[in-house]
Amino acid sequence: MFDLGLTELLLIGIVALIIVGPKDLPVLFRRVGEFVGRMKGMAREFTSAMNDAADQSGVKDISKTIRTATNPVKTGLDKVGEATKEFTNFDPLSETGKLASKERSSKKIHEATANRQDNSKSEKAGSNLQESEKSSSEKIIKSENKK
Repeated sequence: MFDLGLTELLLIGIVALIIVGPKDLPVLFRRVGEFVGRMKGMAREFTSAMNDAADQSGVKDISKTIRTATNPVKTGLDKVGEATKEFTNFDPLSETGKLASKERSSKKIHEATANRQDNSKSEKAGSNLQESEKSSSEKIIKSENKK
């Protein structure tokens, strides 16, 4: 409340010693202490009464709402939380879920078709290789027969 340093308190004590005298100085300090204690008690009581009145009128709720509204970090995190809830609450029976399952099944069909085509190409290449080996072996046999 009052900003009194050590030098100010020392000056007040010396002035009080000169004016009041050494006999009555302890009594004076005791009364000043009691007065300061009563003033602190009254200030504490006043503060608690004001806090109670603020609680009853809803001022704390309004101040809390204003604080949360003016906090951009918390507001941003709330928006991120809302966005992630949409992803975590995925309903497979919704239209989006149905489209996703169709897309997955069409990918599987395309993969299976590609695998079959690769297998048929490799089988054709293998049969062509066998035919070329047969024809080359037949040519060798014919050339040996001619000799």
